[in-house]
Amino acid sequence: MRPVGVLRGAARREWAPLAGTVRAGLVGPPPRVIPLTLGAVCLTGLLHAAQTRPWGVGPVLALGSVRAEDPLWAALLRTPLSLFVPALDLPAWGALAQILVVFGIAEICLGRWRTLALAYVATLAGTLYARIGIALGPDGPFGLPASDASVVDTGPSAAVVGLAVYVCFIHRARFTGGLVIVTMVVEVVLKNNLAGKEHLAAIAAVLVLCAVTTARHRHRAANRPAQDLRPGTGTRSGAPPMRS
Repeated sequence: MRPVGVLRGAARREWAPLAGTVRAGLVGPPPRVIPLTLGAVCLTGLLHAAQTRPWGVGPVLALGSVRAEDPLWAALLRTPLSLFVPALDLPAWGALAQILVVFGIAEICLGRWRTLALAYVATLAGTLYARIGIALGPDGPFGLPASDASVVDTGPSAAVVGLAVYVCFIHRARFTGGLVIVTMVVEVVLKNNLAGKEHLAAIAAVLVLCAVTTARHRHRAANRPAQDLRPGTGTRSGAPPMRS
C-alpha cells in the first residue's frame, strides 16, 4: 500500500467515528443543535465587552475572577462564571473560537449537561491545583511560586483541554488525544507557568473520569445477559453512549 493510502486509512480510523457523530448531530437549526455552546459564546463575548469598560471591569472581577489567595468558598462560587471570562492578556477571539469548536463538538457527542459538568470539573481541578501548587512551593516539579496566588485565573482553556481529551477517549481517537496531552506537557516545559500546570491538572482529572467510565462499562458488560453480547451490540469507543 502506498504511504498516502496508509495515511488516509490511519486518518479514517482515527477520526471517522468522531466525524460521523458530529455530522449526524449537525442536523437541524444551529440553536437546537448546540444551544449550550452558542449561549457560552454569547456569554463570553458579553463578559469580555464588559470587562474592557470602566463600568464593567469591577462587577466582572467580583463575580467571575478567581485567585488562589481568595477564600475557598469565594473561589468555588466564582469558578463557574470564571470559565466564561476571557483572560485579559489573551485575545478574546481565541477563547470564543475554542468554545465554539470544542464545546460544540463535545455538546454533540456528550450532550449539553455532560459537557457542562465536564467543563466545570476540569476548570475546578485547575482552580484547586493552584492552591496545592502554591502550598508545595516553587522548588518541586508540581509547585508554584507564592506570587501566583495573586494571579487572576479565568478563561475556558482548562475546560477546553479537558473536553478535548474526553471526547477523544470516547471515540477512541487515541493519537489526537495523546497529541493534546503531549502539547500541554511541552507547554509546561517551555513556559512553566500557572496556566500550563492548570491544564495538566484538568487533564489529570479528566483521565480519572475516563478510567471510571471504562470501569463502569466493563462492569456492565460483565453483567450483561448472554443474549445481549451478540455481535454488533457493542460500541466502538469501548465506553457507553454519552449523548443525552
